[in-house]
Amino acid sequence: MKRSRRLITLSHSYVVGLNRRLANEMARVGAGDWDVTTVAPRFFHGDLSPLALRLEADEPARTEAVRAFFSRSLHAFLYGPEVRAHLARGADLVHVWEEPYVLAGVELALLTPRRVPLVFCTAQNLPKRYPPPFAQAERFVVQRSAGWVAWGESVRDNLLTRPGYAERPSRAIPMGVDVDLFHPNRAAGESLRRELGWETSGPPVVGFLGRFVPEKGVSLLMDALDALDTPWRALFVGGGPMEGVLRAWAARHGDAVRVLTGVPHSGVPRALNAMEALCAPSQTTPRWREQFGRMLAEGFACGVPVLGSDSGEVPRTMGDAGLVLPEASVSAWTQALASLLESPQRRAELALRGRERAVSRFSWPVVAKAHLDFFTEVLERRG
Repeated sequence: MKRSRRLITLSHSYVVGLNRRLANEMARVGAGDWDVTTVAPRFFHGDLSPLALRLEADEPARTEAVRAFFSRSLHAFLYGPEVRAHLARGADLVHVWEEPYVLAGVELALLTPRRVPLVFCTAQNLPKRYPPPFAQAERFVVQRSAGWVAWGESVRDNLLTRPGYAERPSRAIPMGVDVDLFHPNRAAGESLRRELGWETSGPPVVGFLGRFVPEKGVSLLMDALDALDTPWRALFVGGGPMEGVLRAWAARHGDAVRVLTGVPHSGVPRALNAMEALCAPSQTTPRWREQFGRMLAEGFACGVPVLGSDSGEVPRTMGDAGLVLPEASVSAWTQALASLLESPQRRAELALRGRERAVSRFSWPVVAKAHLDFFTEVLERRG
């Protein structure tokens, strides 16, 4: 009887159950061929609040809890020393969901037995020069690795120009989306509209989902809507430092605008289904460009027509399933919105195309299989 390959996957992100979906789906997809163990911190300081590890009863991947030190800094945190014992338990491959330039990445590369191939993943889509010790950390992890996963084609293109990366096998794999949770449900969307005090038969709803920050294009979308002659309503879902500016702008439009904050991830599908169009006008800055655009995949999965800027990975995430627009052109966004809002048929076509793209490219089983296929390739290359 063939022995299952043992995969150990580690990430500080696994402290959140939603982020363990990758590991759990790899366990489901690889059942019989792969035995998957997740290593996660017992506790981690999140961006907004402290996070404690909580496991669900039906998770197919085993999860081992370890301590994490200095977790207020993603660059400087370290796993507790007990992680060494987990890495020494006969893994066939170790998967590290940590950037190669952070100290935890170096720690895991050092503690993984030399005979065991290590694959790291990265979302770095900008050319950067790291100061010591992070430059040395990246160099060591890349040299130690047997391969690497890029969270997007633009990430892979960027890193292939850096020393050491092109010499190792790599694969661009997108982030995943739960296409069962995120699915077309217009009744849920209409229910939310009624709760917001909107008539279900009013003008089309233009939506925004994400952080209220300049780089997400909040100002551009407000300007584009201001210039729009076609009747519209707008629903902004998220939170961030621009909330005050956004609410002041919304007040000038009376009943046409709603701003929702504090929406849990489980409530996002309902919000998306209340929209006739989702806008993601991400704006490139010297220090940031869109790495994937999870809201794009979630909008596709809900059958919502999507408009995205040409920042970073957005055009590749969108493919031909949405409308890609110049990130700095208010007039292009205004014209595209007018055309889309005035054409129910065009919206229906994009809704079908987006749902198909979500299921075929971004669903978790597809993303998990892509990882396992790449891990198999790495093992086969090592003979």
